[in-house]
Order: sequence, then structure tokens, then C-alpha cells
Amino acid sequence: MIENKKRVLITGGAGFIGHHIVEGILKNTDWEIIILDRLDVSGNLERLRDIKIWEKEKHRVKLVWHDLKAEINTFVEKNIGHIDYIFHLAASSHVDRSIEDPMLFVMDNVVGTTNILLYVKKVRPKKFIYFSTDEIFGPAPEGIVYKEWDRYNSKNPYAASKAGAEEICLAFHNCYNLPIIITHTMNVFGERQHPEKFIPLCIKKILKGEEVLVHSDKTRKISGTRYWIHARNVCKALLFLNEKGTPGDKYNIVGEKEISNLNMALFISDVIGKKLKYEMVSWHESRPGHDLRYGLCGEKLASMGFAYPNTFEESLTKTIKWYLEDNNRKWLDA
Repeated sequence: MIENKKRVLITGGAGFIGHHIVEGILKNTDWEIIILDRLDVSGNLERLRDIKIWEKEKHRVKLVWHDLKAEINTFVEKNIGHIDYIFHLAASSHVDRSIEDPMLFVMDNVVGTTNILLYVKKVRPKKFIYFSTDEIFGPAPEGIVYKEWDRYNSKNPYAASKAGAEEICLAFHNCYNLPIIITHTMNVFGERQHPEKFIPLCIKKILKGEEVLVHSDKTRKISGTRYWIHARNVCKALLFLNEKGTPGDKYNIVGEKEISNLNMALFISDVIGKKLKYEMVSWHESRPGHDLRYGLCGEKLASMGFAYPNTFEESLTKTIKWYLEDNNRKWLDA
């Protein structure tokens, strides 16, 4: 008798990070995938159709439309079917939009997470991984990196909504003994990212000869910094934690390299071969809620035997060149 294949539910699977997780699972496992997505500004089926492995492996993927602001009803539950693992990536994620509309982020990230947890409580998968962010810890002074259980210090509604969802996850683990794992991930880049994000936005503006606004301190001399990680390596970390992570615990998925916003823009302009036009902007004054630097400690995951390939510059260069191909420039206007 052949053992049934594992089945994973990925919320937000048509989103930027989500579709890379789908691609990674298709390449590295024989699992069947169920995507739960509402297909709004973030979710786009063209991302899935655009990955090279899609035509060969799409028979292993099923899409279920649902907006997690509503509880998963019996019809949706039956449409999903049996589930072994859940990766919960569905979320509203843009800081600017959270400042403009905080309630949207509370509904999507806190209420939405509660609704998927009510479903988890009912169906009892083997693992549930909640995908959170480094922004819950707030700004990290130079030389400081936060560990998994350090205090929250959210500086914007997006970060606060993710912190609130984390606490809901912990409550469901502690109260209902659910196999919940929490991850904190830093700035993710890769193909088919929404053009509101920094890397595709830079590519778009540099190609057009437009000025890039660079996040800086109030003196407009020191650029903000971020740790960056390709979505492929995020997928590797999630699959590693799905196998070896401990329910009720938190894990930092740390970016491969820290780089300033200005140096990132300069790197992009160098790959494109066009001069960078830029202005240093103190977003702390013009848009309260933005942080100059984030930092996470990656020792915990490393101590478990997980290692990132040292491919930051190579991955970033390939990603930039991918956007420059004629067939891919549509993603700069998506």
C-alpha cells in the first residue's frame, strides 16, 4: 500500500513570498499544495503561472478562494480537504498603507489569523507555522540584534498587527495545545515582487531616470539599513522548521547580509548600468512609523544545523537582471 502524500495549506500562496514557497515545495517535496487566497492587490495567479515548474507540477496544486476576515466555513473546509501542515503567510504587509488604514491591518492580520487558528483548532494539523516579521521588535540601534523572545516595540500599525497575531498564536498553543511555530523574517527579495517594495521600485525608477528616495536619519546623511534574504532561502528555512522546529517556540529567519538603503540602490544602478539619481529623505519626520534599522539574531536556527548559502550578491544580481528581461518588465507595473 502506497502511503498518501502529505498535504500543505499555504495561506497567501499567490502572494510574493507565498508563491516562492509554493515553488520551493514543488521542487523539493512530493507534497500536494492547497492555496488559500483572496486574490487581491497582493495575490496574483500570474505569479504561479510564471514559475518555470508550474506547467509540469500544477496538478499538485489546488486553489481555494477565501478571505480570512471571515471564519472558514464548512463548505471551504470540505473544499480544502485533509491537511498535514499549514504555512500561514496571508497578511497585509506594507507599512505606508498600515499608517493610512490601521483597521485594515487589524482585520487582515489579527482577525484573519484568529480565523485560521479556529480552523487549526478543529482540524488539528501536524504543524502550523505563523510567518511574522522583524518589525515587531522596532528599531535596532547599531550593533543590536534581537532574539526570538525579546520584547515587542512596534512603531507602526503593521508591526503591531503582526505582534498581536503572534500573541493570538501563542494563546492558541498554550490554551488548546496546538502545534504552532512562529518565525520572524527580515526583508525578503526575489522575482515578481510588488513594485511598491524597495528593490523593484528602485529598478523601475532607475530605468526611467527618476529620482529614488532613500530612507535616512534626520540629518539626511546616514542611510537606513536592512538585512536582505531571497525568498528561496526563506522557503528552505520554513521547510527546515516544519521538520525540526518545536511547537510553542519562535525562530528568527535572518537575512543573509546587512546593507544600507543607499548602497542597495547603488548596487541596483550598477547592475542596470545607469547612474542613480537619489535624495536622502528623513522618513521619521515626514512619515512617523518607519524605522532606520532592524536587526535579528540568527544563532538559534544556526545552532540547529541550518545554514544559508552565501549567495546574497549573486541572488540579488540575478533578481535584478530577471526584471530587466522583456517578458518580466510587466512585474514592475503589476
